[in-house]
Amino acid sequence: MRILIVGSGVIGVTSAWYLARAGHEVTVLDRQSGPALETSYANAGEVSPGYSSPWAGPGVPLKALKWLLMKHGPLAIRPRLDPAMWSWLLQMLANCTSRRYAVNKARMVPIAEYSRDCLRELRAGTGIAYDERVRGTLQLFRTQKQLDGTSGDIEVLKQFGVEFNVLDRRGCVTAEPALARVTEKFVGGLQLPGDETGDCRVFTDKLAALASAAVDFRFGVSVEGLVQEGGRVSGVLTSDGLLPAEVVVVAAGSHSPRLLAPVGIHVPVYPVKGYSLTMPIIDEAAAPVSTVMDETYKIAITRLGDRIRVGGTAEISGFDLSLPSSRRAPLEHSVMDLFQGSGSAADASFWCGLRPMTPDGPPIVGATSVAGLYVNTGHGTLGWTMACGSGRVLADLISGKIPDIDVSDLGPARYRS
Repeated sequence: MRILIVGSGVIGVTSAWYLARAGHEVTVLDRQSGPALETSYANAGEVSPGYSSPWAGPGVPLKALKWLLMKHGPLAIRPRLDPAMWSWLLQMLANCTSRRYAVNKARMVPIAEYSRDCLRELRAGTGIAYDERVRGTLQLFRTQKQLDGTSGDIEVLKQFGVEFNVLDRRGCVTAEPALARVTEKFVGGLQLPGDETGDCRVFTDKLAALASAAVDFRFGVSVEGLVQEGGRVSGVLTSDGLLPAEVVVVAAGSHSPRLLAPVGIHVPVYPVKGYSLTMPIIDEAAAPVSTVMDETYKIAITRLGDRIRVGGTAEISGFDLSLPSSRRAPLEHSVMDLFQGSGSAADASFWCGLRPMTPDGPPIVGATSVAGLYVNTGHGTLGWTMACGSGRVLADLISGKIPDIDVSDLGPARYRS
């Protein structure tokens, strides 16, 4: 089939890879000059199935109030006269119950675990390299209250068979030797040894290069709308004119709702802004070996080759892409507090991206009510974690195959009930 994919972030490129391998004629469209130049460009670098949890959960509203009042808090809300913002926030609050959390978590873990397996298979089959490390993630607790509060998370990990280790100070230092310099700053940690790290942009760029033998990538092309004929999608209207297709996949991240709404498909995806710093390592012994999640500030500190990536903050402010120094400060504080002298903050690049979040947590992957129109979006902070699995199951669905895992609850239809 002739398939058009809108978006060349990690979600769009992995979708193209698996669709081309299934024998389809694939074209990828993107307004940028190359792949992975927006949200996939400088994310935290984690491939973390163990952290595949909804943001909406019991107790989150009270925690959100606390975060908003913290000096280096992980949450910021910039109110706007935007009905989509308030609708999304209200839907998220409606999901902050134990029952909804359990349902949403059960939808997220299988696709995340499957995606990690697909990534490993792809890596083994292609030899692709992207500063990857398979050294796990360490969730670091600064207070005993945080450590004592892990019982619920541990039960969920057990339920889904996710490997984990509860560590005392000594165990944390064994996992991350540089922490030996600051043992007074934490009490323990929760390690997920099956998690990985890697540079999402490098991966996406290299995978696009590998796929280009079979996939037509068209950059610098703006998509203005979807075209229907006879009740099914028939193409895409672009800055280069009308491009016909038998199937269209919308993988445009936070911009997906804008394309889908005119054809009657309404998906509650809203941008949640995240920030990152990327700094060169100046002291190897002081640097992390994998990913450390600073639980207090919800900031991930990740080793990417000879660099450190520090990512965090959830800012609800629409499509604002400004880079205020007030959001840089928490990132610098966290990494310098735990890994003092490891990297050069003065030489760090400061970046932000718009994570496409759903109010319930799981991504939206599957067919819409318009024949031939599919979506692959809404992965939030887990786009890198879920990319390969989402691309593969989508390729199976479009090809008429039964996916290896049940993804029936990930489609957009779940919002119609």
